[in-house]
Amino acid sequence: MGFWDTLLGRSTPARPDLDQLFALPSAAITLQAGLGLTPTGAGSVCFAAIEGGAFAQVQQEVRALLEADTERGDAPVEFSRDSYGYAWLLSRRPPDDLPALVSDLHAVNTALQDGGFGPHLLCSLVTFQAGRQSLALVYLYKRGSFYPFAPLPGNKRDNPLEFQVRAALRDDLRVEQDLGRWFPLWGAPGL
Repeated sequence: MGFWDTLLGRSTPARPDLDQLFALPSAAITLQAGLGLTPTGAGSVCFAAIEGGAFAQVQQEVRALLEADTERGDAPVEFSRDSYGYAWLLSRRPPDDLPALVSDLHAVNTALQDGGFGPHLLCSLVTFQAGRQSLALVYLYKRGSFYPFAPLPGNKRDNPLEFQVRAALRDDLRVEQDLGRWFPLWGAPGL
């Protein structure tokens, strides 16, 4: 960071640390023990879609990589776009195999980053459930941190649950401190 950046109040963004994703299985144990939230087996990666041959090639490689796993069975990898034009990749695993799901998400993020599309990665999420209440732990790629998102019907949020999760996971994950960055992900695949 240079003199002018310091003078103008600019800061260097946190470098993405994809290995943070591997802390999710231990965080899941904390969530289950403390709040009764269990993994659903669904996880997604969101990125700004780019048209072109190179991006299509990376998408095909990611699909082939994840679908080559013979244990996946009939749960294919799904690509979709949301109403804002962002691309989503949804991976499903058995709910009791969170480490495999995390490996899938890590592989997707790494493949996109290594393919030169790192600046287009937005977030990854893993979903949990307790009764009818859903929760996503969202990893912000550009911030290198997590936040909880607990949607309710009618595009509302369960803020008390989100704060409970933040408190419960303070020793397990790097939780995003800036609440303004806890973006709602209405209709995210897998949630």
